[in-house]
Amino acid sequence: MIFKKFNVLEFLDSDETAVAYLNAALAEKDPGYFSKALGNVARAKGIATGSDLKVEGVQSPRRTFSEEGDPRIDMLCKVLETLNARLVIAGDS
Repeated sequence: MIFKKFNVLEFLDSDETAVAYLNAALAEKDPGYFSKALGNVARAKGIATGSDLKVEGVQSPRRTFSEEGDPRIDMLCKVLETLNARLVIAGDS
């Protein structure tokens, strides 16, 4: 039996799937995990470079969107914009 290496980018084929993936990553409460997920979505959408994101002063996107990375809020907003999504803060009720 031959196994194919899992590639999450193959499953991020719609905005709805990407949004669900980011919500699931955020629910893990691990900033590094979320950062990596954000990078996966950026690559899936074809916006994996700082120039694609049009964000001033961005370090290497590969590093920014890694588990050790620390993406800025403007980068998050740019990725969400490509998904026609928005950031919402909600309280537990």
